[in-house]
Amino acid sequence: MENILFDFISKYISLTEDEKNAIVSLDLFRSVKKGTILLKEGQKSKDSYFVLKGCIRTYYVVDSEEKTTGFYTEMEVLTPPCVINKTPSEYYISCVEDCILTVSNSDMEVEINSKFPKFELMCRILAEELLAKQRIDFDEFKTSSPEQRYLNLVKSRPDLIQRVPQHQLASYLGMKPQSLSRLRARIMEKNKG
Repeated sequence: MENILFDFISKYISLTEDEKNAIVSLDLFRSVKKGTILLKEGQKSKDSYFVLKGCIRTYYVVDSEEKTTGFYTEMEVLTPPCVINKTPSEYYISCVEDCILTVSNSDMEVEINSKFPKFELMCRILAEELLAKQRIDFDEFKTSSPEQRYLNLVKSRPDLIQRVPQHQLASYLGMKPQSLSRLRARIMEKNKG
């Protein structure tokens, strides 16, 4: 598990053996079962997640209906806004699949960054990349039809189509499950012709 993490980090910064040992000593790795809720609405948390294996999702509960806002799969980072704002969470985070995660908290990050300043640089680059990606995703979502959203998802994240329950996928795309079924049938019909 450490090697997956080190390979990812090495895309941004090079690590010495001391730095690798310091990371291992933090005891970051967690195996979490499918269906586990990592964070509930109203809870406070200092935890950030990095997905080594599996899929986690973020969702709000609005009028007792789940509204999925994001899926995070292998090599993706999630720091809930409540960690940065130090406020109770406004949404839930749960495991769509059995997961292997690294779970770090803000105290650990301060300690590591003070010992190894280049980690702070890596975190800043990662945060900038994530922000840019989210901005593009948000703009794309706001300016596209449900069919375009679905086709964009098929193109950019085809694995989600297989991995995620249909009702969660539909919610993420901003539609009802029945609409997603009809849309998929229409697209398949179009592709036959």
